[in-house]
Amino acid sequence: MDWNVILPLASATLSLVFALMLFDQWQSRRRPYQLVWAIGMLWYGISAGTEWFGGAFGWSEPLYRIWYLIGAVWVAAWLGLGTVYLLGRTRFGYCLAFSFAVAGLFTYLSWRRYEYPDSGLAVILYPLIGLALAAVIAVLTYRGDHRWASLTGAALVVGTVASAVLVLTVPLAAPGYYVDPATGIPSGELYPGYIRLLTPFFNITGGFALVLGAVYSAYVFMPKRRVIEYDLRTDVGVGTFLRNLVISPVAIVVNLAASIPGAVRALFGGRLDGRVPATALIALGGLIPSITSGANRFGETGMFYVGEFLGVVFLFAGFAVSAHVLDDVRVPFTSIVLLRRDPVA
Repeated sequence: MDWNVILPLASATLSLVFALMLFDQWQSRRRPYQLVWAIGMLWYGISAGTEWFGGAFGWSEPLYRIWYLIGAVWVAAWLGLGTVYLLGRTRFGYCLAFSFAVAGLFTYLSWRRYEYPDSGLAVILYPLIGLALAAVIAVLTYRGDHRWASLTGAALVVGTVASAVLVLTVPLAAPGYYVDPATGIPSGELYPGYIRLLTPFFNITGGFALVLGAVYSAYVFMPKRRVIEYDLRTDVGVGTFLRNLVISPVAIVVNLAASIPGAVRALFGGRLDGRVPATALIALGGLIPSITSGANRFGETGMFYVGEFLGVVFLFAGFAVSAHVLDDVRVPFTSIVLLRRDPVA
């Protein structure tokens, strides 16, 4: 039994089925986040499919390029963008701005730590892009201008096209692919630094958006205990707003932790909003593969396929029970309804 074949096949199958369900829901509901999540899950399925094919029949240069482009660069970013559109009319823009800033910083620190050869101007360019997007998104959020979500989408489309050109055209040393000899799992070793630095930039932004968005949603819908007070309204004066903005990450973490016992009691009492456990599952689904794919990027490949499979299982479970995403569950592109529930606006 070859787990390097079984796990990617299971991940690919579940991802593609879920992508079909999301495309079907988008076709009837026309909610942007459903379409973007569907694209993200399609990328997830294709990426896992390349891993299955490579494990079963052998790797090749075209297969390796597709795997790296879609799996290492695109998947997390597009899933995170779905969350951005879902929360595009909230103050989640501050979390997204933080994600872009951290992604830019971590991209630079990755280069300092591993000194990827042929990184060139990417060492400076990628962090500057991250900081610029962070600043613009933060300002738009402060002004109550919801176009920060559309700006993020436009930036990702540009980044998607640019990354495709870079990954698909750069020359690779023979045999055109790299597989860890100890685990048989692919890694991005053959790519030059300016391409390898795309992965922390895309993945940290997307992973943070997906996980933080799920935690943010859980916090909104769970019964709360406010241990630390803060107020992010913009009509309190710039000084007061900035002070509240600085303390808000600590306040949210402390208040969330303090609220968990009450949420657990509400769960067992049947009073907890169903979106809270759903978003908790989504957070796990985003966090687990983020950790294992990050380890893969740094040469620790052993748990990569396990994390990928667990990620899609938790994402599917979370999305399936969330009325935000699936208003009803039916056989895709048919009128056969498997589960119906009241839609959430």
